[in-house]
Amino acid sequence: MFKLSARQKLKLISYYPPYLGAGIRLKSISEDFLRVELEMKLRWWNRNFVGTHFGGSLASMGDPFYMLMLMQILGRDYIVWDKASTIRFKKPGKGTVRCVYELKREQIDDIVAQVAELGKQDFVFPLNIVNAEGEVICELEKTVYVRKKEPKS
Repeated sequence: MFKLSARQKLKLISYYPPYLGAGIRLKSISEDFLRVELEMKLRWWNRNFVGTHFGGSLASMGDPFYMLMLMQILGRDYIVWDKASTIRFKKPGKGTVRCVYELKREQIDDIVAQVAELGKQDFVFPLNIVNAEGEVICELEKTVYVRKKEPKS
């Protein structure tokens, strides 16, 4: 039997039932897991009663990639969990919308340093979902918990 790489597994997330049902597609993922891009086209099955993107589908776009990215980047020595999410709708979502998750190497270094010093820490990451014109239709904040695993005795 063949084994999928972490990157290949993440590419399959477009077929995860909640994403498939909402029409959310993974467009790209960088080799170093520092950047992920998603898109969602407006379809009859992901519209709300007024003909724009359903808020639950937009919220789903904001989940769970910061956690998954950090799990891959930090490795098995860390426990990483999604802890909280907030969303602020700015304008109606029409047409194709997209979001880009992006981490910088400096952020990763800061996470490692804070967790080494404090043992565990929550980190808040901003995320915007934009329309085809690049206008922000909603702003999200993701809170991700990170701690170092205890050494096995």
